[in-house]
Amino acid sequence: MKHTVNRYAWLIVALLWVVAFLNYLDRILITSMHDPIVADFKLSDAQFGLLTSVFLWSYGILSPFGGFFADKYSRKKVIVFSVMVWSAVTLWTGFASSFSEMLVARIIMGISEACYIPAALALITDYHRGRTRSLATGLHMSGLYAGLALGGIGGYIAELWGWRYGFHVFGIVGIVYSFILLKILKDHQRTQSDLTEVVPIDLEVNIRGALKNLFSKASFYVLLFYFAVLGIVNWLVYGWLPTFLKEHFHLDLGEAGISATGYIQIGSFIGVIVGGILADRWTRKNNRGRIYMLIIGFTLGAPFLFLMASTSVFGIAIIAMLIFGLARGFNDANLMPILRQVADDRYIATGYGFLNFLSTIVGGLMVYVGGALKDAQIDLSIIYQFSAVLLLLATWTLFAVKVKKD
Repeated sequence: MKHTVNRYAWLIVALLWVVAFLNYLDRILITSMHDPIVADFKLSDAQFGLLTSVFLWSYGILSPFGGFFADKYSRKKVIVFSVMVWSAVTLWTGFASSFSEMLVARIIMGISEACYIPAALALITDYHRGRTRSLATGLHMSGLYAGLALGGIGGYIAELWGWRYGFHVFGIVGIVYSFILLKILKDHQRTQSDLTEVVPIDLEVNIRGALKNLFSKASFYVLLFYFAVLGIVNWLVYGWLPTFLKEHFHLDLGEAGISATGYIQIGSFIGVIVGGILADRWTRKNNRGRIYMLIIGFTLGAPFLFLMASTSVFGIAIIAMLIFGLARGFNDANLMPILRQVADDRYIATGYGFLNFLSTIVGGLMVYVGGALKDAQIDLSIIYQFSAVLLLLATWTLFAVKVKKD
């Protein structure tokens, strides 16, 4: 069946692109401000890593609930609530006066941000089916990359105006934007024609049905394992790459921060566009087209992550970061559309919430472990090399995923 895509479906992508940008910028600002925050609160590297870890743990634990509320009630309301709360917490972070207060702020930020991604991706893929689903998902995810890339500017902000300034500015911006979303954003109304291709017409959503549907599928377990490994790798990169580049290539704080986020995001932006378009076309001929795009991506990208951790030439590291980013873009454009080929449409946000849950719990643990290993004089290059090998092996498990017609 062909599905027409109206202008509002693309407006949804544009509106949520801005939210995705703020989502990752607000959470990642802290990683490029390592030196001034450590000096201000007199922290060890493990304690600094814990600021990201507690965010990820609270984010992960609440993700399934955020997804379920989006499925059960309203994607719009969950999104607006999430943006408003995490932006207020971002503003508060800039006023924190102790390490304990920073920890509490990061926990609340994790809780509020947990509601956004499952609801947003579900809303976008409600409006976009078949021929535009991966591209629309990918364009939205490019907002995350822009947030990550600009998040690296936190080092420059800290050098010019102090580390608190960025949290104040972006917190206020997010609060204002949440009111714009409240006015313009609309939920998609599910109908018989939306659901007959994948499930019987039963719009009732309940937690028991969600658990039974999701965890009765072997393919969902494969996706959980794969996304958990990807979370380990991504958060080791997000949390420690600025420090790695600063120490290994002797960059200053601002240059290390923008390099750690900028090059990977450039590659990722290209990846979501190319990967989204190719996957949408491939899937018209072969239901496994999106799965194959993920496998191709990290079969290429994981070895380049290993190369980045191994080289002493910064130019080679830049190329490696670009290729790794390209592979990550292939993943981000296609993971939610693949989930919609595995799970019942009624529980799609809940399913993505469970993926986020496992990914961020283990990812948060590894950010802390990375700091602890660094305190124990174990080089970050070794940690990245091990992560690259693990990611390659996890990617190949995707051959076992069974998908239905898109």
